[in-house]
This record gives sequence, structure tokens and C-alpha cells, in this order.
Amino acid sequence: MIQRVQTLYMLAVALLGGVASFFLNLWVDPDGKTIFVRHDIFMGIAFYASALLAVLAIFMYKKRQNQFVVNRLNIILNLFLLGFFVYRSLNLSGENTISEKGIGMLIPVFSIVFLVLANRAIKKDEDLVKSVDRLR
Repeated sequence: MIQRVQTLYMLAVALLGGVASFFLNLWVDPDGKTIFVRHDIFMGIAFYASALLAVLAIFMYKKRQNQFVVNRLNIILNLFLLGFFVYRSLNLSGENTISEKGIGMLIPVFSIVFLVLANRAIKKDEDLVKSVDRLR
């Protein structure tokens, strides 16, 4: 059913990846230019893919196992994004010039947390359905 709690979690992931990532800055380079997701096409594609996978998983509510797998793929995609941001933040110079890390770098972390919570709720629903089928 579409009104379950995992839908809210996946909707939060879709909003984080599809909307918030384009308004929150990722970092400020040493020249003072603020970098957003829209400045790098590959990061934009990755965030849009994460949002698209979350929306796709929302509408797969009749096939809970497939929904679970799509969420795991989304977790892997967000782990790649997180790895890229960690690599990028370690390469940003912080000693000689002033550079700032933006709040947008935490979007994959929040997405992963929401996707894990959604997978827990999906697993709980699947266990409930299996227990009801056992009683019949």
C-alpha cells in the first residue's frame, strides 16, 4: 500500500536527491566560487538517479521484494556519492587557503539512513504477510 511508513522515507530520499541537492551548496573552492550540484553534470545525474530510484520504489508497493532490491541499489549509489564527497573533501585545501565544505555533502548520508529505515519497514511488512499466510 502506498500509505505505509516506508513511502514517507522513500519520499524524503526523492526530495533530498531531486530537489534539496540543487539548492544546498557542496563546497566553496579556493577562488571563492560556491559549487552546487548543477555545476557538475555527473553529480547531477547521480542525484537524479537516486531520486528516480526512490520514486520507482514507491510505486513498486505490490512487489515488496523488488522494492527492497531497488532500495539496496539506491543505497549503493548513495555510497558511491558519499565516497566521492569524502575524496573531494580530503582534497580540498584547508590550510593555505580558506575552503568550506557545504551541507550538501551530507545528503547521501541522510539518504542512506532513510533508505535503511525504509528497508526495515518493508522487511517488517513482509514478515507480517508471511505470518498471516502461515495461519491460513
